[in-house]
Amino acid sequence: MEKIKTYGNLLEKIKNEEKFLLYIKSEGCSVCEADFPKVKEITNKNNYTSYYIQSDEMAEAVGQLNLYSAPIVLLFYNGKEIHRQARIIDFSELDYRIKQTL
Repeated sequence: MEKIKTYGNLLEKIKNEEKFLLYIKSEGCSVCEADFPKVKEITNKNNYTSYYIQSDEMAEAVGQLNLYSAPIVLLFYNGKEIHRQARIIDFSELDYRIKQTL
């Protein structure tokens, strides 16, 4: 899973990529660290493009995308957010939603 470091780069991915998963984590969040490999496993299993950001390093993304808790998983399809899970991630639901876009 590749880290996105700037808000401009994130906007470029949203605009130019057909579909991808964005994982938002925060510094010092133990749940974020525990869920990260599980989300990565689901995306790898489905051969699905995925990125992550550190919310505390990208304040503009936090405000523009309403990322006020962590962890958050967002699925983007054709430049639009089609699925969001925050705090408690249902991994079977996430896998199902990813498979819907394949």
